[in-house]
Amino acid sequence: MSNPVKTVKVTVDNQIIEAPEGTPLLQAMLDAGLDIPHYCYHPKLSIDGSCRLCQVKIDGMPKLQISCNTQVRDGMVVHVADPEVEMTRKGVLELLLLNHPLDCPICDKAGECWLQNFSMRFGARHARTIDTRRKRGKRLDIGEQILLDQERCILCRRCVRFCREISKSNELFVFSHGDKSVLDIYDKRLDNDYSMNVADVCPVGALETKDFHHRMRVWFLEDTASVCPSCSNGCNIMISSARGKIWRLTPRRNDEVNDTWMCDAGRLNYKFVGDPARLRAPMVAGEGGPAEAGWDEALKRAAGAIADFVKRNGARTFGAFASPHLTNEENFRFGEMLRAIGAGRIAMAVPRGRQDDFLIKAEKAANARGVRELGLVSGDDDGLEAMLRACEAGEIRGLYVCGGDLLEVGQRERVDAILEKLDLLIVQDLAMRPRYGRAAVTLPATAFAEKEGTFTNHAGRVQRIQRAIAPPPGWRTDGEIFTALMNQLSDRAERFELESVWAAMAGDGSRFAGLAFDKIGPEGAPLDTA
Repeated sequence: MSNPVKTVKVTVDNQIIEAPEGTPLLQAMLDAGLDIPHYCYHPKLSIDGSCRLCQVKIDGMPKLQISCNTQVRDGMVVHVADPEVEMTRKGVLELLLLNHPLDCPICDKAGECWLQNFSMRFGARHARTIDTRRKRGKRLDIGEQILLDQERCILCRRCVRFCREISKSNELFVFSHGDKSVLDIYDKRLDNDYSMNVADVCPVGALETKDFHHRMRVWFLEDTASVCPSCSNGCNIMISSARGKIWRLTPRRNDEVNDTWMCDAGRLNYKFVGDPARLRAPMVAGEGGPAEAGWDEALKRAAGAIADFVKRNGARTFGAFASPHLTNEENFRFGEMLRAIGAGRIAMAVPRGRQDDFLIKAEKAANARGVRELGLVSGDDDGLEAMLRACEAGEIRGLYVCGGDLLEVGQRERVDAILEKLDLLIVQDLAMRPRYGRAAVTLPATAFAEKEGTFTNHAGRVQRIQRAIAPPPGWRTDGEIFTALMNQLSDRAERFELESVWAAMAGDGSRFAGLAFDKIGPEGAPLDTA
């Protein structure tokens, strides 16, 4: 049995802080809310100690110490607001600015640049530079997603350590010595699956993503905490939006899920939200083909078509495909709607792709685990094969399909033949797909950034998503669509409200019963394992 970690007390400028023994002093001070400037230190990377900006005075030490490479010990007395410390900081910042280009107005990092911030807060007000600034490479294309500006680099080596310790791909190095030192790639381009994280860890504008380069000033952006929808890992992210549009996704720290990283594929998977080809109005079948309809008309048409089908063929011949892209609450209400009409079978098609041993998971959807935990599907393939066979045998003649994943299961001819022979097809999707052309009603779905709710990742962690951009006026979210149909098909008068839906989820005997909605914090919460 391991010994518990001892907690020690450290006095910093007459303030007592506590930290586990062995914690870097810098991290202990940052955790206590103290404002300590630093560049090279990162909590998820090894100690480098190269920037020298985090120096402090410690009683009993003959000279200033870098706090990132000093472990806390009980009774340590530290001085931060000290004239010698302040003078040293100014000296470090002056050295870093000797050759740094004065191009803040055109730098993508402006507004969230640590060199800007710390220079204004801790640096000298006047420069003494008289020599010409050195010239280095500008806007170097070093990878599929990354640009390098060598003149802006302050040689903190965060990116080098990331490529060595996290992606383990070793593309970046610092070459030469002294004032000739320069960051660059060696024998291969920076094209690993996590390359865009180097722009996040860069405290200045030396490394920039091509996706965000010169597209939007950061002070116009509003950040919303959410979860990446691209795979079942459920990496925590920030959605940066402005003017009703998403401009970038960046990782948000969650030590239980993704540390502080995310893959490039997930980071770039946001443009579908603003795709001009997205379905923006309900479509109903007509003599001349699908035609736009109002929400009330389309929902009435869908409910009527389902009711007529059940009356003629029996509820057991009606099936449905749940979506692993919808939230727990939406899928729960979908299940309620299907139970209200006595649907015969529910399945789920989950898109799959490449995975690795870090963050990228094979299931390319955020909430497949949630659908399973709700008890909507079962079996190794989530009921997919049994559903297809039932359709082929005529046991299922009507389908309600959520999303386009059914079209991506690798059995095109088989699926198309099934869709062609159905007596009734209702579709709820982000786009109007030709292969769903025989749908009686097609209802527009809502993207992850346009709604609130929860996803359950592969490990059973329930995490909240927040609305970052508003859908068009009068829009119905997926949960509201299911609720409206359920009310019309069963004479109920429910509303789609997250807390009330969660309360119903907690009372249905599933594992969600052990988790209160208001206990799902910014980092999520695990399902009850009792």
